[in-house]
Amino acid sequence: MAAYVKAEDILPPELLEEIQKYVQGALVYIPRPRQARMGWGYKNGTRAFLDNRNSAIRQAKSAGRSIDELADEYNLSPDGIKKILYAS
Repeated sequence: MAAYVKAEDILPPELLEEIQKYVQGALVYIPRPRQARMGWGYKNGTRAFLDNRNSAIRQAKSAGRSIDELADEYNLSPDGIKKILYAS
């Protein structure tokens, strides 16, 4: 979670006065610009974890492991394993 930042510490006085015309004393979330947004799971490492797991599943299948074995090992359903294997 992002740290709380005081507007008066980072905004120019003119901009702070303009914002105060609309919002006084409330918490306001200011999103990143669309082109700077991170995809799901990139900030906390979940995406990398899942990408590595899925790659290991594909390699194990290529080495001859069965879908049922992989499902047991990774605590996923056989359909979940199939989705990983057949995703483009």
